[in-house]
Amino acid sequence: MEVIHPTDLDEALAALAAHPEAVLLAGGTDLMVEVNFDQIRPEKVILLRRLAELQDVSRQRIGAGVTFRRLESGDHQALAQLARTIGSPQIRAAGTLGGNIGTASPAGDALPFLAGLDAEIELSSKDGTRRVRWDRFFLGVKQTALRPGELITAVILPTDLPDCQEFAKIGQRSAMVISIASACVFRWRDGRTRVAMGSVGPTPIRARQAEEMMSAESNPGPAALQEFARLVSEEVRPISDHRGTADYRRHASGVLARRLLERCLAK
Repeated sequence: MEVIHPTDLDEALAALAAHPEAVLLAGGTDLMVEVNFDQIRPEKVILLRRLAELQDVSRQRIGAGVTFRRLESGDHQALAQLARTIGSPQIRAAGTLGGNIGTASPAGDALPFLAGLDAEIELSSKDGTRRVRWDRFFLGVKQTALRPGELITAVILPTDLPDCQEFAKIGQRSAMVISIASACVFRWRDGRTRVAMGSVGPTPIRARQAEEMMSAESNPGPAALQEFARLVSEEVRPISDHRGTADYRRHASGVLARRLLERCLAK
């Protein structure tokens, strides 16, 4: 295995252009598991840890190399909440936002956050930079719109960020858990509401009908909250696996979304 150590983004993109078959390594929390279980044997690996261009964080732009440890204390509440639930302290210190996006697992904890805010994924290659909105980037289970020669450089968030944002997930244990279902709920002072779900479809899911219904409610009561939960449950597309049944995931989605909305309304 040959490991290439670029010192800046231009070197990394040149290496990727010369070796489009190379595997990209940032934190390695997903890749090294596959290597250790002999599931993949890459001939060339491009190391991204030294790229300062991927480390910047601002309110609207988060570099792909930013670790979940840093995001734990960031400005975005839901992103900080989800970062604290990922793995162990060692995993959070190594794992990056870009790696979570590139893996594109349905259980990726950061994905509902991106979906709920209509975030764009910034992709760079030797030919330039382009932005792809989340729903055009995530194509299926571990499938993305990333082209040969491209790497994820940042997440771009909108300027109109919500006044309240909340994240939670359900798993089989209380720590180091892979989501059975996860949710992000966002609400603005004018009543606009968004809800995005993870682990309940091949890609993150926006519950559009639930959003439309709740956005029309300026002061939602118990009946509106119950209807909101019902609509969320109807809009997800879960499967049954060793972590949970489709019926349980559907029910859990509605419960999670309602509880997070109640948190927003209580503020």
